[in-house]
Amino acid sequence: MNVTNVTADAESFTCNAYLAAGDRTALIDAGAMDGVVDVVGNRVDDLDAVVLTHQHSDHVARVDAVVDAFEAPLYAYDDHPRRTHELEDGDQIFLGDEAFDVVHTPGHADDHVSLVSESTLFSGDVVVHDDGAFDDGSFGRTDMAGQSRERLIDSIERLLARMPDGVEHMYAGHGDVFHGDVRDAVETALERAERREPKYPDE
Repeated sequence: MNVTNVTADAESFTCNAYLAAGDRTALIDAGAMDGVVDVVGNRVDDLDAVVLTHQHSDHVARVDAVVDAFEAPLYAYDDHPRRTHELEDGDQIFLGDEAFDVVHTPGHADDHVSLVSESTLFSGDVVVHDDGAFDDGSFGRTDMAGQSRERLIDSIERLLARMPDGVEHMYAGHGDVFHGDVRDAVETALERAERREPKYPDE
């Protein structure tokens, strides 16, 4: 499966939005970069799905533009005006060339889901890598309204329980792509979250 961060050149704040090309080409999150439609369109002619990990503004600001440009169905856990398919914990969805399990992972956001296959994890903001707070396994912030460190910890534990041992690729909503022992990176994130210390000094 060929995965590209289509917001990598953004000059303003956005999440990482990933184009998973293959038998069922999908965009995981739409991001907040004005030119994302052009970047996607330069790589593929059609999108079979747009999938949201959660609905924070940096992940959904360009949803309307992407859905309109490609007439793509929108998959989301929570209600959205453009949603055509509801995601639920335990669902399976085919993205690129792989089948992904949907794991509800709240804490950073109530509607947050992670997507995990035999080889790949789209972790959204529940687990991130090299995001400026830590050089390796890190976790999404939980210091804003509606967020919960305790729920995030439970979610990371649930993700580990549902994640195969052979996952080697992690595409997170912020920070760098990680290739290697993804389970180790997620376990490191869990250990850091369990310390209950602020992720950022000014929290």
